[in-house]
Amino acid sequence: MSRVQLALNVSNLDEAVDFYSKLFNAEVNKRQPGYANFAITDPPLKLVLIEGDDGGTLNHLGVEVDTADEVTEAESRLRSDGVATTGVDDTTCCYALKTETWVSDPDGAPWEWYVKTGDADQMANSVRNDGDTAQCCAPVAIGASLVGGAEAETSGSCC
Repeated sequence: MSRVQLALNVSNLDEAVDFYSKLFNAEVNKRQPGYANFAITDPPLKLVLIEGDDGGTLNHLGVEVDTADEVTEAESRLRSDGVATTGVDDTTCCYALKTETWVSDPDGAPWEWYVKTGDADQMANSVRNDGDTAQCCAPVAIGASLVGGAEAETSGSCC
């Protein structure tokens, strides 16, 4: 089952968890320091809350799928349609192991297409292929690293 992901920056994680638990009548799926997520059935939504100074702003959007093949197929389709992507990477981020690709919409909103393949003990992002690390779930420049499109001032993130 695929579902849309919405990742929000929140200034107070406890208050946000309380509010979204009531709003969606759902319990927290995962809770870690500065991080919580909900796996909401109705409507089908993966809601991610990331605590920080930028409360009340969008962190990123995403589509969670069931298999790595679906990520690869989506990345190939997007690239074929002329959409710049980051390519497909196996990452550790947001307390999860994932296979993912990233794109940005015309206004720069970052979208993640991913499958969670396991749990992890770290929030920080690392690409398991080369060990690079970056702050997770915070937009980072990906312009020249995009695959399938011209260099652009876009951003991506992890989660």
